[in-house]
Amino acid sequence: MEHIAIWFASTLGQYISKEAVVFIISMIPILELRGGLVVSKLIGVPLLTAIPLCIVGNIIPIPFILLFIKQIFKWLKKIKFFEKFVVKLENRAMSKSDSIKRYEFWGLALFVGIPLPGTGAWTGSLIAALLNIDLKKAILAELVGIVMATVIMSVFSYGLLEILF
Repeated sequence: MEHIAIWFASTLGQYISKEAVVFIISMIPILELRGGLVVSKLIGVPLLTAIPLCIVGNIIPIPFILLFIKQIFKWLKKIKFFEKFVVKLENRAMSKSDSIKRYEFWGLALFVGIPLPGTGAWTGSLIAALLNIDLKKAILAELVGIVMATVIMSVFSYGLLEILF
């Protein structure tokens, strides 16, 4: 993930501000807030500037995924070229959904908040949509998860990286 985030930072950084790079990285699936905070430290964006940029960037896709992903997937499945890809995405997301099914709100919050590969707001939103979790509950759980991820990644990015570099 870090290599991808650094590539985005170096590529985008030629054309836009450091803050805009952090914001955009925070909206990208897989990278999200975690990648945004790592990159912000590496390119010299102060923590108090990076946090709101990363949080807002990570929040923006959530309602769109929750509201529209099932319909988009349904439409894409009608196109032979995308059908296997969509089914693979659905199966992959649902394979990670056990704790969310069992604990719903807190399962989703922890899934989004604990920075492990394959977790985060994008995948959490997809799972919440596929499980038909109430929209308000899903958004609130994901916001709690994003706050958790922000704290964890801020300590890692600005604390541990400071020691290492």
